[in-house]
Amino acid sequence: MVTSFFHYKKMLLAIAALVLLAICFKPFPGKTMNQEAPLQHMPVIVAPESVKLTAALVHEERTETVKQQLTPQKPAYDKVKVVATGYTAGIESTGKRPGHPSYGITYSGVKVRRDMVSTIAADPKLFPIGSLLYIPGYGYGVVADTGSAIKGSRIDLYFETTADVFKQWGKRTVEVEVIRKGSGKLSQAWLNKINKAAEAGKGLPEAYLES
Repeated sequence: MVTSFFHYKKMLLAIAALVLLAICFKPFPGKTMNQEAPLQHMPVIVAPESVKLTAALVHEERTETVKQQLTPQKPAYDKVKVVATGYTAGIESTGKRPGHPSYGITYSGVKVRRDMVSTIAADPKLFPIGSLLYIPGYGYGVVADTGSAIKGSRIDLYFETTADVFKQWGKRTVEVEVIRKGSGKLSQAWLNKINKAAEAGKGLPEAYLES
């Protein structure tokens, strides 16, 4: 009886094993054993460094474009080579002393001034009254005066004292930039306004340069 029991148990185990093998190797519906699963398209992963670099380049390019749109191009000013000397309102330059009705008054009618935009003398045939020049080493000067010795490519720069003339300038040959060609007239109001704007750190306003 014992032998028959063990023999029967072995037969059951063998049958169970065969059933399991049949289930494991049975093909799935619609597929064969040799079919391969289709490949899935996975999204491309970009390294964070590449993303940052690309974004930075795009931002820089856009910033430069906006800057070019908002920043007006600096005009190419005419340049003229001149001999520049210095003068004062005193008797040594004008023949007038303090107390004279015309002391310190230029040909244009404005008062002499050493400021952000100073008064200078020039030949009106070359630089009409009201012309605005940039003189290297001196600054901005507006043509407000004339002089018997100031002819052709020669200009006279205003200084408050003769000591300033000798110490700060003397006589130089420079290439000046013509910022604005004068109309032959100059007002004290214009001179005051442009100096006030320049002193406030606003530079030289376009409205004043065109007026």
